Amino acid sequence: MNNDLYYLTFSHFLAIGPVKFNKLKDYFGSIKNAYEANKRELEKVFVTNLAQKYCDFRSHFDPMKKYEEIKRKGICFISQEHARFPPQLRQMSDPPIGIYVKGDYQKFDFEKDILIAVVGTRKPTSYGQQIAKKLTSDLAVFGIVTVSGMAMGVDGLVHQATLDVQGKTIAVLGCGVDIIYPSIHRVLYSEIINDKSIVLSEFPPGQQVQPALFIQRNRIISGLSKGVLVIEGMRDSGTLITARFAAEQGKEVFAVPSPITSPLSEAPNLLIKQGAKLVTSVEDIIDELELKIEKQQEPSMKLDGKEKEIYETLKKEPKSADDLEMELHIPIHELSQILSVMEIKGKLEKTNDGTYQIR
Repeated sequence: MNNDLYYLTFSHFLAIGPVKFNKLKDYFGSIKNAYEANKRELEKVFVTNLAQKYCDFRSHFDPMKKYEEIKRKGICFISQEHARFPPQLRQMSDPPIGIYVKGDYQKFDFEKDILIAVVGTRKPTSYGQQIAKKLTSDLAVFGIVTVSGMAMGVDGLVHQATLDVQGKTIAVLGCGVDIIYPSIHRVLYSEIINDKSIVLSEFPPGQQVQPALFIQRNRIISGLSKGVLVIEGMRDSGTLITARFAAEQGKEVFAVPSPITSPLSEAPNLLIKQGAKLVTSVEDIIDELELKIEKQQEPSMKLDGKEKEIYETLKKEPKSADDLEMELHIPIHELSQILSVMEIKGKLEKTNDGTYQIR
């Protein structure tokens, strides 16, 4: 077997995670020796119970058969010693054994691409939604790859806003890449893997969602990225876990200030107090990271003249139909028709308070 198949085997045995795997490989000197070790040899590294479980697992696991199976599903496996394994992950103290990918992996150059993670609450306010869409689309226009976790709320908005301006995004899952979670993101999942972006996980295909796996997922989100931008979240949210991983990994942490009257201001405002960079525009991130990049031409949103006027206005902040009528001088009957068409196109949405905002 080649080494990738040894890595594939260990990545399917979740009882041996990245830390234990590193210990095992260091002890035996090579992945091949670790894979072939007998129970007695393994017991020098692990407790008896785990050594026995691994031997039992290895006896019935066929790595070549599994490799062919995931290949048929359009899934790519990249081991941590593979030349195309992201160097950002290899530099972690607990790098994943390997990663599974769906989508156009060839479009990514992890040596050169600039990756920024954008994370936040699953239930963002209208303010949070607007900020997430604006900052994310602005990042993508600069050619920056966005990274998030495809969860409800901010994560989903990040991926969608990136795709809307024809940018590249990476969705890091806390389950197998063939598991669409949450299921409401079925269309978004398809758009990601079919639109020059990727879905990525360290967990093997078929692995169902487990709460503990999301914490492991979060360290991959921060590990891939040069920095993590936090948009809304409560004090006990998973968003802070991702920020903590970023700090431990030596990555920059950014946060958008939120109204102190909102409980969702707790996470970003706390991070700012602790030294995170306060962000009000994408230029704040670019300047802090000293990135030598220029804004690329923003792709057309395929909107006609008045649609584009409305879209550009709503990019700044949500507005009611009356406000739009007064600002843009479009007759209300015509404006209502245009807004309805733009809703159907998926370019904007009406909020609970009656205002319109871009999607």
